[in-house]
Amino acid sequence: MVRTFVDKLLAAEAVHDSLLCVGLDPEPAKFPGAWQHDPARIFDFCATIVDATRDLVLAFKPQIAYFAANRAEDQLERLMAHLRKAAPDVPVILDAKRGDIGSTAEQYAREAFERYQADAVTLSPFLGFDSIEPYMKYDGKGLILLCRTSNLGGADLQAQALRSGELLYEHIARLAQGEWNHTGQLGLVVGATAAAEIARVRELAPALPLLIPGVGAQGGDAEAAVHAGWRQRDGATSAPVIVNSSRAVLYASRGNEFAAAARQVALDTRSLLNAARRARASAAS
Repeated sequence: MVRTFVDKLLAAEAVHDSLLCVGLDPEPAKFPGAWQHDPARIFDFCATIVDATRDLVLAFKPQIAYFAANRAEDQLERLMAHLRKAAPDVPVILDAKRGDIGSTAEQYAREAFERYQADAVTLSPFLGFDSIEPYMKYDGKGLILLCRTSNLGGADLQAQALRSGELLYEHIARLAQGEWNHTGQLGLVVGATAAAEIARVRELAPALPLLIPGVGAQGGDAEAAVHAGWRQRDGATSAPVIVNSSRAVLYASRGNEFAAAARQVALDTRSLLNAARRARASAAS
């Protein structure tokens, strides 16, 4: 039986007592010491962060653009191999936000799941179901659809009302929970900067994992995000939330102690999220 992305998430949440995902967005200009401005050290930097935080997270999320812009796709392959070896119990989300027609989507799916061997990938749903379907051929992999994003311009389209009266992001959530999700692989991206929308998405999609970016440098409220999105049923998590922090962890220090500083920020963030989870569980009991 295939061990699914959600299975891996829930296991990592339990073992590491964590809702935290660390995003791996390497910017050589922000690297510490002698590594600064050296794209050849992308793997070294990211692997050091992984090693410092691997017991504190329920997922890692490398953002492919940071690697591709630096001609470092080979380093991303090395990093994915390192993740499988150093943190085999932690699922990896390839943050690619792909969205294209079926034949091209097949190639993007091969990239995510064969070349990089990710456990999940972020996708844009705006070309419709046939742009998502090719990824479903990979049993057990997670497909996380953009729904209500954390950027300031997200509402320009996502909050527009459809003829039915639904907002566009609500319609995406309903499709992902319902008719699109016949393989049980879908999840949704909902930004931490929009807690009310997280709650609405959770209402419409009670069974789906939610990837919640925007905590830390983007100013999202971690406690409000957990309260809005995390749910418990019969003593077990009904659907996980994946609360992502990238820059706040990665660049906690520019000095030689950057790994220790990253670990401390991850510890503090995990504690904050766990306190919010306990408060949510207590309020629901």
